[in-house]
Amino acid sequence: MSTSPLRESALRTLQIEQAAIGGLQAKLDTQFDCACELILACHGRVVVTGMGKSGHIAGKIAATLASTGTPAFFVHPGEASHGDLGMITRSDVVLALSNSGETAEVNALLPLLKRLGVPLISMTGRMHSTLARHAEAHLDSGVEREACPLDLAPTSSTTAALALGDALAVALLEARGFTAEDFALSHPGGTLGKRLLLRVKDVMHTGERLPQVSLGSPLRDALLEITRKGLGFTCVTDDQGRLAGVYTDGDLRRTLDQHHDLRTLCVDEVMTRPGKRIAANVLAAEAVHLMEESKITALAVVDDQQRPIGALHMHDLLVSGVI
Repeated sequence: MSTSPLRESALRTLQIEQAAIGGLQAKLDTQFDCACELILACHGRVVVTGMGKSGHIAGKIAATLASTGTPAFFVHPGEASHGDLGMITRSDVVLALSNSGETAEVNALLPLLKRLGVPLISMTGRMHSTLARHAEAHLDSGVEREACPLDLAPTSSTTAALALGDALAVALLEARGFTAEDFALSHPGGTLGKRLLLRVKDVMHTGERLPQVSLGSPLRDALLEITRKGLGFTCVTDDQGRLAGVYTDGDLRRTLDQHHDLRTLCVDEVMTRPGKRIAANVLAAEAVHLMEESKITALAVVDDQQRPIGALHMHDLLVSGVI
């Protein structure tokens, strides 16, 4: 099937932008190291600025830096000249984006930044531009041409700047030893945050909601406990309060298949030994893995002496957003 003109245009755009990103590799030099060192030595924030399309890219770079261990925020250069410059302190570092390096609103900030003594990192497509020449470190994001057939609309240049910003953020992330748990701390409302931060103790049922009977109890008592607590199982404890096993809805189905008279049975005879269990301080995501691997929907939560202290059901993990 032949390629339509629309798809041909799209493919050409992707190829041009792919080449633009590939071309950045040869541009990475000691200036990139210098930029990273300036940011790592910074005791304040990275203030990212840019005008127009570069401003949109600057905003995304600031967000990426902030979520990967480098405190950062975006300041609009036009607003900075009308009061927002007060948001920048002497402890900060400024990262300024301008493909031409001659954007008036951005360059208007140069005298003020120099007066404050704030280190400047520039990201431009022209290393001899005004912005690049006044920067302590210059990141070259230049491209051969825009994907726009008129070579006017920022396309390849903004893609290259975005990729270079990601490269900067990742280099800083690795230099800081930033971990997945650190990432989750800045994303507590997201699924990743819940998966990495939520622990079994945060969602388990305790106290009166914990289903349990003792060894030697009639099966009838175990069934009543399962019904009362509504978690689909009950813990069975020995005379020292330790978990000896569990009796579940699945065990009940097997009991019905194998025994005709349930009235004479003790829970000991038909329970599952020793029963799946988990510690309270374990990540909730690990509980999900154990349940899925064991093909069960509930878990007993035990302390160091293997005494039941809680009960966990798959539904609790679903409601909490871990699944």
